[in-house]
Amino acid sequence: MQKQRRHGEKMWLITTFIAALFVTAIGFVVPKKYKLGLLSMMLWGAAIMILIDHVLGYEGGEFLEMETSGLITNGVVLGIAMLIPVFTIWEVLVLISKRKGGPDWS
Repeated sequence: MQKQRRHGEKMWLITTFIAALFVTAIGFVVPKKYKLGLLSMMLWGAAIMILIDHVLGYEGGEFLEMETSGLITNGVVLGIAMLIPVFTIWEVLVLISKRKGGPDWS
């Protein structure tokens, strides 16, 4: 049985890595009330998980693959679509924290 090659996987990693770098840099400038430290940790965690998945499943080929074989055929668009749940969960946690005076996830 031949393994199905996963396309566009490195673009997910690059998109998530760029988002993590950007949020981390912005976190040094923006006030703590926006809890960008939490968002930064979520993005770095996702980037590390994607990197480990790619390293363990690497089968060779081009480093930057722009196409995927799934429903979303562009690797960059898929990477951005994967970031939407992370930003949504972060926003919900910030709103809950502000309403209930919940934990400080800075």
